[in-house]
Amino acid sequence: MPSFTKRASLQSCAVLLVIGLSACATTVSTSGYKGEAKGVAQTIKDLQSDVTAGDQKKVCEKDLAGPVVKSLSSTPGGCQKAIEDQLKEIASFEVNVQSIQIISAGHAASAKVKSKYSGKTKISTISLVKEAGRWKIAKVS
Repeated sequence: MPSFTKRASLQSCAVLLVIGLSACATTVSTSGYKGEAKGVAQTIKDLQSDVTAGDQKKVCEKDLAGPVVKSLSSTPGGCQKAIEDQLKEIASFEVNVQSIQIISAGHAASAKVKSKYSGKTKISTISLVKEAGRWKIAKVS
């Protein structure tokens, strides 16, 4: 597999996890967070809302970080098609933000989230970066 295709595939898997964390979930709460942490929680909430609405354009333009969008744009059909295809793989999912940490002098953040899918609970970390004054999803681990 060519290097860029492998990279796009791995990036695509990361986005699938992010979308899985937000599809069909109860609404992510931003209460209890202030300042930058509230912005991070809002980004996760916005992603959930855009995914639930099936708005792939907003997911690519507003919710995902530039390098993720660039990688997905190199796949057949581009970012929106990649997101659309991944949404077909998601069923019911529940997610709760457990904690948020602002790092790198406010230019990066991580959010620990607890998700439940098919009866299994999983803790994941969503990495976010600040682009043009807005928090955006960079990866999930």
